[in-house]
Amino acid sequence: MNGFLRFLTSARTSWIVLVVAFAGVAALFALGSGAESETAPDSGLPDSAESVQVEKILESFPDADTTSALLVFASEDGEALPPETVAAIQQKAFGDLVDLTPDGFIPPPQVSEDGTVALLVVPLTPEEDVAAQSERADEIRALAADGLDDVVTYLTGPEGFEVDIAAVFDGADFTLLLTTVIVVAVLLLITYRSPWLWLVPLVVIGTADASAGIVARRIAALAGVQLDASVTGILSVLVFGAGTNYALLLIARYRDELRLAEDRREAMRRAVRGAGPAIIASGSTVALALATLLLGELSGNRALGLACAIGVVVAMAFALLVLPAALVLFGRWLFWPYVPRFGSPDAVARSPWGKLGRAVSKRPVVVALTGAVVLGALASGLFFVQTGLSQNDRFLQKPDAVKGQEVLAEAFSAGATSPATVMAPVADAQAVVEAAGNIEGVDSARVVEETSDWTRIDVTLTASAETPEAFATIERLRADLDSVGSGQTLVGGLDAQALDVTGAQERDQALIIPLILVLVFLVLVILLRALLAPVLLLIAVVASFFSAVGAAWWLFQTPLFGFPAIDTNVLLFSFLFLVALGVDYSIFLVTRAQEETRTLGTTNGMIRALAATGAVITSAGILLAAVFAVLGVLPLITLTQIGVIVCIGVLIDTLLVRTVIVPAMAFIAGDLFWWPRKPKVTDAEAAGAAASEVPATRVDRKRTPVS
Repeated sequence: MNGFLRFLTSARTSWIVLVVAFAGVAALFALGSGAESETAPDSGLPDSAESVQVEKILESFPDADTTSALLVFASEDGEALPPETVAAIQQKAFGDLVDLTPDGFIPPPQVSEDGTVALLVVPLTPEEDVAAQSERADEIRALAADGLDDVVTYLTGPEGFEVDIAAVFDGADFTLLLTTVIVVAVLLLITYRSPWLWLVPLVVIGTADASAGIVARRIAALAGVQLDASVTGILSVLVFGAGTNYALLLIARYRDELRLAEDRREAMRRAVRGAGPAIIASGSTVALALATLLLGELSGNRALGLACAIGVVVAMAFALLVLPAALVLFGRWLFWPYVPRFGSPDAVARSPWGKLGRAVSKRPVVVALTGAVVLGALASGLFFVQTGLSQNDRFLQKPDAVKGQEVLAEAFSAGATSPATVMAPVADAQAVVEAAGNIEGVDSARVVEETSDWTRIDVTLTASAETPEAFATIERLRADLDSVGSGQTLVGGLDAQALDVTGAQERDQALIIPLILVLVFLVLVILLRALLAPVLLLIAVVASFFSAVGAAWWLFQTPLFGFPAIDTNVLLFSFLFLVALGVDYSIFLVTRAQEETRTLGTTNGMIRALAATGAVITSAGILLAAVFAVLGVLPLITLTQIGVIVCIGVLIDTLLVRTVIVPAMAFIAGDLFWWPRKPKVTDAEAAGAAASEVPATRVDRKRTPVS
């Protein structure tokens, strides 16, 4: 280990590390990712899902190679469309729009009962190229609106939603990355109060982010996993957040070691040796927790787990290998104007965090109970949380397709815009139509087309799309139609797909959340070689998660957000990030406390650990919270909700749990905190040494590092 650290930091070899690292990065860029990310995420359901089976059968139908755009024409004043306007809309079915259809035919427009809305269904050939699809959509909009006064035109349906979702993610990675870089740069500048120190970790972590994106796409392609824009966006946020945290921890330790060692390279070796175990334990915890997503049913969960686990490992490697080599290239002047001088006084002794730790140690039970009450109050929103967002509710700003869908839902039957697609064997078709028509919640059922084996039946529901009422009707359809004919009838469509996604997400949560807790507990046990401390730390971080969700729900109900519900996958991702990342700060604190306990006893060791780590952990927590809040720049409610919940949770972990609750629990438990292991110096021995004026620290203690 010493030889490796010398190679990493010595004057003759540290530059080799940088050359090799950046040559490797250059090779990655030259090689490329080898895969293009999708513009937007798909449902990610497994082949066993009933809605997916329906989609596969649909591929055998004559119209399988077509899609459709729904053109909605609505009166601006809410009055019935004039006959000449309806005639003009009907004429469009025979005009230039026909040239865009595969068969040269557009069905006549449908007019609502009150005459205020007309619907024109335009058959189209599926377009794989996103830019070409967007250009075609613009042409359709222009042709539809041409010559129509006092009429609002919307493009919706499958084509409309694909184009609008593509627009949401167009340039999303760049916007998110740019905002993240600006936030990290500003916070690093404030933290270090140096005009140039912040540039070193920013360049290193930025390079790590770019490398992680390429490596993740390469490995995902080999594994047959597709990374969409939402996954790569979260990947960048996580790499910047975790990587910057590790950099803050290492640089803080390096700064303190510069006070204790005259040679900056020796100081860096000590810093890596001291902070390295905590960084490795932290990164391993996050990576293992993310890897549990690989066991999920939804491909989106697996993609996120794979990409982000790779990203954390890359960030950890750059923080422990590249950053030390980069920092030692410069002298102490890098910290100007606050240069750490050799032999300068111990800053830990004057830390306000040490004073806070001593205050908590005097009344730990009161502090712990007060902290629990605060967490409970924040978590009260859990009693009112609603989950599940429809496709129309997932955008911060409603695009054209959503507005058109809402107009259709008001003007026509609520479920007319997204009928359930029922696949029945040809011999059972008539019986299925009759049975479906008699099921509660069904408005109508009709045969659309058939092949030699299957008949497609469109079932219109009375409820609006993706509502609890629509889901209940889909469940009744599936249950009742299983007993009709051969029992091979399948129910698909938009509502069925949303229902299947919700069920798969619930199964993923039931599997992955316990696994995350077990993995985090095992890592803590191995790291601390104790049982009670890991249990207490896990309880604290889970409590902060519930508090974050409850507090976020109250915030979501304010006019600032006005979200009707939390999306189905938000809770799982938020739990994953908060538990894995939130426990990091406790790891940073408790590993330092474990180090100090060897000479100071549990109570004084925890006080000194809090004094030593308070400033850097607070800075890291605020920075990580701000980085996750950046997800709000994307116009998708799901990512905004993840960002807000994680931001609140990290702040709770940083400012309340790690600051007072964890130390209070340690003070209450005393030496039992490390049970079943007995600390080298107990509190009683430390108190006895202090009473007899015999130092409880080692005689030759020359260094008081800060991590």
